[in-house]
Amino acid sequence: MSETSVISLDERRGRMLALIRERQFIPVAELSDRFGISEVTVRSDLAALASDGHIHRIRGGAIPRVELGQEMPYEESATSYAEEKRAIGRAAAELVRPGESVVLDVGTTVVAAARALVAREDLRDVVVFTNGLKTALELEAAIPRLTVVVSGGTLRSLQHSLVEPMATKILAEIAPSIAFLGCSGVHPEGGITNVNLPEAQVKQQILRSARRTVILADGSKIGRIELAQLCAVDEIDMVITDESASPPVVAALRERGCEVVIAR
Repeated sequence: MSETSVISLDERRGRMLALIRERQFIPVAELSDRFGISEVTVRSDLAALASDGHIHRIRGGAIPRVELGQEMPYEESATSYAEEKRAIGRAAAELVRPGESVVLDVGTTVVAAARALVAREDLRDVVVFTNGLKTALELEAAIPRLTVVVSGGTLRSLQHSLVEPMATKILAEIAPSIAFLGCSGVHPEGGITNVNLPEAQVKQQILRSARRTVILADGSKIGRIELAQLCAVDEIDMVITDESASPPVVAALRERGCEVVIAR
């Protein structure tokens, strides 16, 4: 459906914003065709909407901005920053060696890491613990190369995660080689934060148990502070993010001694 009739700049941007919120992601080329304007003009409109805090720019298009304290269901967040999450997942999987024990928690970026682990056919004798049902199902394809242990606990449907009671019982008794955690915010002063408390409790236990901890966070999480603090940035070993992350925030994280890897 074309919207090429003469409309004001504000109205065009308003319609763009409505489409982005409705579709969750929409590419630059489609907006160009729909509004009968050049891709350069579309990018200018998106830059203005991003500057006003309405959207996030990502490679090839835009997604709606999630307000602080608002948690998106797994199925909605799976379509945002999809290419970036795949890159982050591949970078995470490259850190795992045969014979290691690994913890993967919940969320779409962590599931991307699980998918990348499955694709690494050189991996053998790796034990993976998880409190994420989506994570476990992704890993199932690599059994018996990978042994998958699900933590147990109470099912939280929004992220298909297992939380207390019982979720940390196994996690408190292991010392995995490396843990990969998702989060809602990474901030130089505010630390690593999460939007909901039940999952935060499990993540804190994983941080206490693992010998090496890696945070997986797409660019929209870099510079944000959410409800529950998991730890300070100098208490983790690495953050893996993508090219959409704010360069000044990345620089500030590195100044605090946090290793930041930009996945491409």
